[in-house]
Amino acid sequence: MASITLKSIDTQADWDTFLASHPESNFLQSWQWGQFHAALKKPVYRQGFYQADRLVGVMLSVVEPARRGRYLTVPGGPIINWHDKAVVTAFVKAVSSQARIEKCVFVRVRPQLLSDDFSRQLFAGLGFRSAPIHMHAELTHQLDITRPEDELLAGLRKGTRYELKKAGKEGIVVTTSSDPADIPAFYDIQIDTSKRQGFVPFSLSFLLTQFKTLAAADQALLFTASLDGQLLAQAFIIMQGQEAVYHYGASTDAGRKHPGAYLIQWEAIKEAKRRGLTRYNFWGVAPPDKPQHGFAGVSIFKRGFGGGDIQYLHAHDLVINRPHYLFNLLIEETRRRIRRV
Repeated sequence: MASITLKSIDTQADWDTFLASHPESNFLQSWQWGQFHAALKKPVYRQGFYQADRLVGVMLSVVEPARRGRYLTVPGGPIINWHDKAVVTAFVKAVSSQARIEKCVFVRVRPQLLSDDFSRQLFAGLGFRSAPIHMHAELTHQLDITRPEDELLAGLRKGTRYELKKAGKEGIVVTTSSDPADIPAFYDIQIDTSKRQGFVPFSLSFLLTQFKTLAAADQALLFTASLDGQLLAQAFIIMQGQEAVYHYGASTDAGRKHPGAYLIQWEAIKEAKRRGLTRYNFWGVAPPDKPQHGFAGVSIFKRGFGGGDIQYLHAHDLVINRPHYLFNLLIEETRRRIRRV
């Protein structure tokens, strides 16, 4: 068997073609996600694993310059055959080398692998340890949208169907925008939402850069629900590959009295179907047996649209600099307890 060679990928067409043949991939390993982080002035690497000149895997990695110590991340990846020992070995060698070159304290990976005995034993055997906090959504709620709309409607919970009917009767209107100029207003609403729901919002520059990058590639839309000109709710939806993702959401005080958020989700699902996507990812949800979890309330809302939970492997760390990593561990474990996630 030919050995694995790691090479930089500089052509977007090669990257996109590979991802298109791997439906498990999502926006976290997309070319545009790398552009987004590069726009934030972070070191970004797009690498390919080659076997006899044949591309057999790709990996987008990003250096996070945290004050507690810089670290290398591999979000939602790499996209490889995890049963191929040669490729997996090459992956570990690649991230270890890159982390040392960039003087990183550790490598954090949240792969597109279901959380099961195979994936947990695999990462333990590779020398990784479970991360103290999550990196991206791990317990997600996803809906197969290849079915006809009437079947999707039939799969809604009774309460969700009621709210959608109510939205129609009230005359709620949902519009979409790909204009980055609309993001500052969305940010302001998200600040208010974060105070009510107790989560830490991203900065305006982070959201604006992300939306601008993805919208330029027709991979992001801002959905807005309003009633008689009054803003109710908004959602930042990413559409890439086979999947649409409900990435961020926000609502006003008026939105708590009217079902604009419900109509946004239904319209986003229909838009994803029109684009030929196969699944709608409501993103992170809380475990059903943890009613005190910070995301418990919004999780009930998401699960009301049908579908099922998909649990990805928890983020894992490969320690490069142990003394500095222990300091980082203390900070992140404290942060996790405070945020109740």
